[in-house]
Amino acid sequence: MKQWIGLLARLITGGVWIVAGALKLPDPASSVRAVRAYELLPESVVPTVGHALPVVEVVLGVCTVLGLLTRTMGVLSSLLFVAFIVGISAAWARGLSIDCGCFGGGGEIADATAKYPWEIARDVGLLLLSARLVIWPRTRWSLDAVVFSPRAGEVSPGPGEGEELDVEAQQDR
Repeated sequence: MKQWIGLLARLITGGVWIVAGALKLPDPASSVRAVRAYELLPESVVPTVGHALPVVEVVLGVCTVLGLLTRTMGVLSSLLFVAFIVGISAAWARGLSIDCGCFGGGGEIADATAKYPWEIARDVGLLLLSARLVIWPRTRWSLDAVVFSPRAGEVSPGPGEGEELDVEAQQDR
């Protein structure tokens, strides 16, 4: 059951990253504008972050959906969600009224502060899913299981050796 929950966490989190990055890719200037609107980074790095972020999001999303380097992607995803939560919270605390730029757009907009609690809640939920992938990276239908499967002669951990007995997986064989 734990691996099915992990699969769901992978698909939700990875899907959100793919959509968020893909919506920003066609308009890099908008992504740069969104990063700049937070007024947190030095101007010299804003264009680099604004241009790189959509690409990182898409790559992170694809790897997460495929279950490739799941724990590493979970760590990266968690760190980005923490950064986004801090960014939105800082904008809110400083009275900035900006579009988060999470799914494209960005810059100043009227009444954005009403959206901040929901954006933070969404990111906290996605952070929890990402953290789950860090703690329990083994999931169903992942490339990790293929790429990092035990080699001939190696014994994979059995029950009581760091792995639970997965009765459901045994029945599928």
